[in-house]
Amino acid sequence: MKVRSPLPKSKLLFVLIFIFLGFIALQIPINQIVGSRVSFTLFDLLAPISGTFLGSVYGVIVVFLIQGFNLLAHGISNLDKGAIIRLFPTLFAVLYFSLATKSKKNSNYILLFPILSIIVFNLHPIGKTVWFYSLFWLIPLFVWPLRNRFLLARALGATFTAHSIGGAIWIWVFNLPAAVWVSLIPIVVIERGIFALGISASYILMNNILAYLAKKRLLTAGFSVDKKYILQILKS
Repeated sequence: MKVRSPLPKSKLLFVLIFIFLGFIALQIPINQIVGSRVSFTLFDLLAPISGTFLGSVYGVIVVFLIQGFNLLAHGISNLDKGAIIRLFPTLFAVLYFSLATKSKKNSNYILLFPILSIIVFNLHPIGKTVWFYSLFWLIPLFVWPLRNRFLLARALGATFTAHSIGGAIWIWVFNLPAAVWVSLIPIVVIERGIFALGISASYILMNNILAYLAKKRLLTAGFSVDKKYILQILKS
């Protein structure tokens, strides 16, 4: 009796490529997160694009498993609360980036999450004293109408959606003082700007990798790439 994979072979190839690049990216820290030993890594620039190629559900599952295996590989004894929390915000970036490509009206449910994050943050005694910090999380709502016209808008929405989930949880777990949140504002502007550019670059890179594999007949039919971001040499 043959067991059929829920994913076509072409998408399984993408999963293998993504897992390989993902584990490498997870080992390259960018900036340590205040209040924890964990850091943002290059994976934060790569992970959000997975749902676009795999579908939102499979994208979330693959990203979660990669992060989970990476944590186990580093040893459970070395984990802190921040490492566990870090498993989840990126999953919402995957959802946002994937759903932003869909034209269906019900795809905008993802916008509820940054709104809820603002509410949760401001319910905290410290959070309500720095309420202006949570205004960052309106960005996913503001860029939503521009998501199909500008790749950077979609990337900004994804990275700030992840930021909203992380921030809303972080303040309740670590109770960082108001002064810390205020000091983080200019850092967030630079950091999330870099993340958005990185997500956009990762998306363009993956489109061209998959286009190249398709050109070499290593990908079967049925795997779509965004032709707007493919190099001219691969279109011919």
